[in-house]
Amino acid sequence: MSMRQAILRPGLLSLLLALLLLSGCAVPETGQTASDPAGSGAVSVLAPAEETEAPEQPAPPSDPQPEQPPAVFSLEDAPPYSGDPWTEVNGNVPFFSGEEQTTEEFERYSELDALGRCGAAYANICPALMPTEERGEIGMIRPSGWHLAKYDFVDGKYLYNRCHLIAFQLSGENANERNLITGTRFLNIRGMLPFENQVATYVRETGNHVLYRVTPLFSGDDLVARGVLLEGLSVEDGGAGICFCAFAYNVQPGVVIDYATGESWEDTSLPSDAEAAEGQNQPEAEFEDSPSEPEDSPGDVDGPTYILNTNTHKIHLPSCQSVGEMKEKNKAEFSGDPAALLEQGYTPCQRCLPQGLGEGDGE
Repeated sequence: MSMRQAILRPGLLSLLLALLLLSGCAVPETGQTASDPAGSGAVSVLAPAEETEAPEQPAPPSDPQPEQPPAVFSLEDAPPYSGDPWTEVNGNVPFFSGEEQTTEEFERYSELDALGRCGAAYANICPALMPTEERGEIGMIRPSGWHLAKYDFVDGKYLYNRCHLIAFQLSGENANERNLITGTRFLNIRGMLPFENQVATYVRETGNHVLYRVTPLFSGDDLVARGVLLEGLSVEDGGAGICFCAFAYNVQPGVVIDYATGESWEDTSLPSDAEAAEGQNQPEAEFEDSPSEPEDSPGDVDGPTYILNTNTHKIHLPSCQSVGEMKEKNKAEFSGDPAALLEQGYTPCQRCLPQGLGEGDGE
């Protein structure tokens, strides 16, 4: 390199920097350069610009939880039990919002809480959700507060049933611990079953959808719910077919219940369930230790003929396909009041669905 080139190079560098500044070209944010504001010609390197934090990304959505009914309804809002199995709530109008009225089928069951208690169960009932097979065993499930208690005056003897929040006949959901609570016989059959049968009949006849939500309500840390809030709304006809909002009481006439633990004892000051329901034909659910053969009942009267499976304890119509598949040794014919069968632990076949029998979804 010649001496002339060595002398000119610093000058050329200064000239180039000046031209860049005058032209207004952008400079990098990181490691950008600027001339000395004092005019000394020195070049300084600015510190890198601070990095701004990226906006926090939302967590990936988890499985949707059932919509809980608004806090405007609580146990304090329910009238005290006075003998009726249920009472209307909110003018018998469910708490569903307009956005919830969809024809998309779904089932949602709350996670058990820290005490092992169920929360709301929510489904859009339609023919696609209904079972095509008979219900299986549920005896392995022990809901919170469960006790095996028997009273002679209780219909079916057993105080408690394993009550499905969303009935098996509506969703086919069977031994799901998030869908089973400790419920009295009175709650299961007198309080919940009428609404379940109403929804099932409507859906089978119309093929429409019914928003159906059942929310057990507990007091404090009680293990046994004081009752359940039942909501139903038919979607396609805007509630013309099904529209109800009711609180069903988890009580048993003639029995005092310790809701904190599930323990119970007889209260002779109150009428028993048998007395309260005298003369009424109450559907039945499955029970443990039910007899293998139906017992004769002096109250039997002429009525439809049913075919019984004495092994599975199912009641079938004579035309049911299951009758042809049944072993002869397990087949029995019955004519009379079906309540006598239900009281002995027999349940209706879910394939032929004998009319008027319902299904109790209990023990």
